[in-house]
Amino acid sequence: MSADAATLDLPIAGRERQARPGLGRLTLVELRKMVDTRAGFWLQLATVGLSIVVVVIICAVGKAQDQTFRALLEAAIAPAGVLLPIMGILLVSSEFSQRTAPITFALVPRRMRVLTAKVLAGVVLSLFGLAMALPIAAVGTAVSAPDVPHVWTLPVGLLGQMELSLATGVITGVAFGAALLSSAPAIVLSFVLPIAWAALTAIPGIHGVARWLDATQSLAPMTNHLMDATEWARAGTTLAVWMVLPLLIGAWRIARREIA
Repeated sequence: MSADAATLDLPIAGRERQARPGLGRLTLVELRKMVDTRAGFWLQLATVGLSIVVVVIICAVGKAQDQTFRALLEAAIAPAGVLLPIMGILLVSSEFSQRTAPITFALVPRRMRVLTAKVLAGVVLSLFGLAMALPIAAVGTAVSAPDVPHVWTLPVGLLGQMELSLATGVITGVAFGAALLSSAPAIVLSFVLPIAWAALTAIPGIHGVARWLDATQSLAPMTNHLMDATEWARAGTTLAVWMVLPLLIGAWRIARREIA
C-alpha cells in the first residue's frame, strides 16, 4: 500500500468507528419507533385512557379499601401490564413485517446491539408506564379520600416490584416478537400460552410442577404485596421459561436470519 493510500484509509476507518451510534442513541431511536406508527401511538393512548377509566370506576363504585393509593396504583398499571408487551412485540416483529430490517441492519450491522437497544427501550417504556399510573392513582386517591388508615401508604419495595412487573412484561413481548418475527402469531401466543399452561395446573399429577411456570399465579404477587423467598423463586422460574428462553431463541434467529 502506498503512503498516499495509507493516509487516506486510516482516517476514514477512524471516522467510521467514531460514527457508530452508541447504545443510548440506538435506544432513543427504538423509543421513537414506538410512537412513529399508528399502532404504537394508539396503543399508548389506549393504555392511558384505560388506566383513567379503571381508576374512575373504582373511585365511583368501589369499596373504601379499594380506593387507597396502593390499590388504585395496582389497578392503574393493569392496562399497561396487558398492552405494553404488545408494543414490545411490534417493536421487533414490525422490522420484518414492514421490511425495515434491511435498513436497520445496514446502518447497524451488529444485530445483537440492535436487539439490546430494543430491550432497553422496553425497560424505559415500562418506566413511562409506571410514571403515567402514579399521578392517575394519586388524583383518584385524593378525590375519593377513603376513610381508611394509611390511605397513602406504599412500600418502596412494592413500587419496585410494580416496575419490575411492567419491565419484564415488555421484555417478554420483545422476546416473543424476536422468537417468532411475526406480529400476529407472537401476540396470539403471548396470551394463549400462559392461559393454556395455567389450565394444566388443574391436572392433579402435575399441579405442583406446573404452578412454578404459571405466569398468571407466580407473577401476580409482584403488584399486590411484598414477595417472600418462595414467591421470588417461582417468579424467577416462570420468567426463565417465558422471558429468557424466548429471548435467547429470538437472538439466535435474528443473528442467523438472512436479511433481504
